[in-house]
Amino acid sequence: MTAATRIAQAHGYGGLNFRDLAADVGIKAPSIYHHFASKADLGAAVAKRYWEDTAADLERISKDAGDPRRALNEYPNIFRRSLENGNRLCLCSFMSAEHDDLPTEVQKEVQAFADVNVAWLSRALRASGLAVGKESEIRARSIFAAVAGAQLMARSRVDIELFDRLIDGYRAAGLLPDAKVKSRRT
Repeated sequence: MTAATRIAQAHGYGGLNFRDLAADVGIKAPSIYHHFASKADLGAAVAKRYWEDTAADLERISKDAGDPRRALNEYPNIFRRSLENGNRLCLCSFMSAEHDDLPTEVQKEVQAFADVNVAWLSRALRASGLAVGKESEIRARSIFAAVAGAQLMARSRVDIELFDRLIDGYRAAGLLPDAKVKSRRT
């Protein structure tokens, strides 16, 4: 699963194939069929694990930050880590770009990744007092799209510092809160 994730982050669903995956892990390609009947099954399993791992990372960020504004400040680092790992994209961002070519079961798991991110962001925005009601979901979607877009731009230029500058720009513009930002409640 780790090797499949790494391949999909670098080459997308279209670049994920049993032969290359088998070579990467040192087994014969037919052995993969023992675990996954099809590429669609493999892709769905990889995307599901990815969003589940991301959900756990988000909860860890919330717990470790102790403050929702600090947690929001840490959020872009989830996407930054992919860039730090061989200039890769977030797996589900890459697969989202391939939406029309994805089997339905893979589309479902890729969408779950977006849903998990938006739900977490929306909760954190409400908890911080930075957004209320429907406004929190609208802003959460904007943050998710902006951070994923910053990652895409940085990857296309092999420039992680561009990602950092874009994130700083989002903070300066008020889309992303800085950890020092006061909530509406204070």
